[in-house]
Amino acid sequence: MAIERAWALALILLGASGCASGQANDLARLRAITEMPVPTQLGPVDPDIEPEITRLLAAPLDVNTAVRVAIVNNRAIRATLRELGIERGMLTDARSVANPTIKAELFPERETQVELRVEYQISDLVLAPLRAKVAQSELDEARYRAAAELVVLGYRVRAAYRWVQAARERLAVGQRRLDALAAARDAALALEQAGNIIELDAASQIVGYERARVGVADLELELANRREALQRLLGLYGEHTDWELAEPLPPIPEAPPPMPELESGALTASLELAASRSRLDALAHRTGLERTQGWLPAIVVDYHALIGRPDAPRGASEGGVLHGGGISLAVPLVNQNRGRTRAAEAEYDGQIERYIGMSVDIRSAARELDNRIRSAHGVARHLARVVLPAQRRVLDQTLLQYNAMQIGVFQLLTAEQALLEVELAELAARATYWTTHAAYEALVAGVRVDVDRRREPRSLDARDQPMGAH
Repeated sequence: MAIERAWALALILLGASGCASGQANDLARLRAITEMPVPTQLGPVDPDIEPEITRLLAAPLDVNTAVRVAIVNNRAIRATLRELGIERGMLTDARSVANPTIKAELFPERETQVELRVEYQISDLVLAPLRAKVAQSELDEARYRAAAELVVLGYRVRAAYRWVQAARERLAVGQRRLDALAAARDAALALEQAGNIIELDAASQIVGYERARVGVADLELELANRREALQRLLGLYGEHTDWELAEPLPPIPEAPPPMPELESGALTASLELAASRSRLDALAHRTGLERTQGWLPAIVVDYHALIGRPDAPRGASEGGVLHGGGISLAVPLVNQNRGRTRAAEAEYDGQIERYIGMSVDIRSAARELDNRIRSAHGVARHLARVVLPAQRRVLDQTLLQYNAMQIGVFQLLTAEQALLEVELAELAARATYWTTHAAYEALVAGVRVDVDRRREPRSLDARDQPMGAH
């Protein structure tokens, strides 16, 4: 009994070792493909957050650390990494050959005590390498698709992080704007009480302030929603959601990233095309497998022994053993697997069409991204270098006019509010640039992503300006 338990334990440990080794190979391959911080191994499924995540969140969170946290802690990507074991298991199964069939009969019809028969299908030995090639290509395809999911996750985390940065700074601008409108409101009330302005002007300033309060509430909600979007990507909950940003939204660089031969580079790096090529390899091997199964006879060899036969030859003791063997063939004269072969060929041709179409789409996506990143860079740079300084000069000149008693306080406050509006627009443009830049990094890493312009924040429009301020 102890020996049986020892054997069972050894088999369990051997199986666990094989699973761990296969998983480690898959994760190492993903690290090599994506150059991202993919974990070296996945422990048991546990709903609790790993200690490594707690350590990373102890310090303010920068964008690269956020990507690392997501790769380690995002449950969807963890599920994808674990499910690579499905294709690996299919590969292990495909490399295996059929088990022999053993039959035993007690007191059979041929008047022997025992008849033993062992049968084995030889043709399975020929087909096993072909099945293994199909399964290996399917595992490669799954790896490339998992790598693409990792790159997409990295893009989404970087984009979400940039929008959190922008939302935090937009809220600060909105609060400054609200302070300016509060000053205008208080000044209007004081002047109205002194009889220096009419009630319409005072009421307009009050309305402008109250509408700005609504705008600030929208900005607070925007920041909360942006944080939650990033929380979901990072897989955080409970006490782990109190992280802080490590840095403000970075300024716009002098020039957009260089994009020489972006189309050819995108095609070379594309994980989608790599997965499609692995799919084509799998279909080609499957087509060869179907053809081979169509012409290969099902060959079965057998060995049999008759034990305890009463009419044993002279010289043999009663209960002697007679040995024999045989072979059987299922000759493919009628069914030569033509239907499955043609189906595999059609699927292969269809996949080639999709591959060509995908390469055309990737070229177009590269050109489109080139246009977008240059446009986003130009808009953000123009706002930062031209519009914002010009609006500051307007405020400075308005202040000089106010000090010279040429204009009233309301014109000064209106100029200050206009400057804050430009600052909001500049922050949104800067975040748009960095989000587009993250899409560029994803394309260079092998995946095209859609930059969702609908998620860009709206700036407070002219309707938020106080009315009647003149």
